[in-house]
Amino acid sequence: MTNLEEFIEEINRFEAIISEWDESQRCVAVGLKGAIEALHKEALTRLIKSLKQESISALRHAADDQVVYAVLLYHDLVKPPLPPILQRIQAALDEVRPGLKSHNGDIELVAFKPPDTVEVRLIGTCSSCPASNLTLSQGVEQAIKNYCPEITQVVAVGDRSTVDNTNTGLTTPFPPTITTAWVRVATVEQIPDAGIFVSKVGGHSLILYRQGDRITCYRNACSHLASPLDGGKVENGIITCPTHGFQYQLDTGKCLTADVPLHSYPVQIKGDKAFVKISR
Repeated sequence: MTNLEEFIEEINRFEAIISEWDESQRCVAVGLKGAIEALHKEALTRLIKSLKQESISALRHAADDQVVYAVLLYHDLVKPPLPPILQRIQAALDEVRPGLKSHNGDIELVAFKPPDTVEVRLIGTCSSCPASNLTLSQGVEQAIKNYCPEITQVVAVGDRSTVDNTNTGLTTPFPPTITTAWVRVATVEQIPDAGIFVSKVGGHSLILYRQGDRITCYRNACSHLASPLDGGKVENGIITCPTHGFQYQLDTGKCLTADVPLHSYPVQIKGDKAFVKISR
């Protein structure tokens, strides 16, 4: 009997027979198996140490044998072969992709640059998110390094549609016109003291916060992955994003979790009405 499959088939046959014994008999068989395996592992460990000292090439040649390698692998005396690095990188990206897609984002592999650098591209909302660096370091980079310990650098490259026109002499003959206007969004009474009020104006979703006579206004989107904030808990002037727990001071827009403040809008109070300056 020289074929590995035949050895495995024979082992499986005996294990099937033992599985039908009563518990006490199985315990004896399992104990005997464990004792024999421990003896074999200790003998193999000593043999490997001796061969390493005498001839490492002889040890490698021996491990090339299918049966020898299978036994060494069974006893955790050799490491299983790793899949190709590109396959492992894609597996890492597949792991983080569902979270990115839940926020209308995605990621793609741009290049693997031996020996230790991976270039990726954030897509969709992730590409323009103010917290994209945080997403890269906390999510993507960690996942890639878990799958590929040999990778030391993960770099995010720009969007494919980005074109550098520096020194090309090209100009835009009709630059887009951006207009702003003061828009009434609420009455002062509608905004609860120390609470928030949600308003939608011209495609903008806004949250307004009132503290006494002072009102502040922000885009209703977490600066991390643009999740709506209006469902978050407000306590002591701090709102917590209900999706990933990012916290913001509502009087200043400052983020307490990372350096990614909220997008703010100027506010004017006229009588009992609150006006916000927005772009159109």
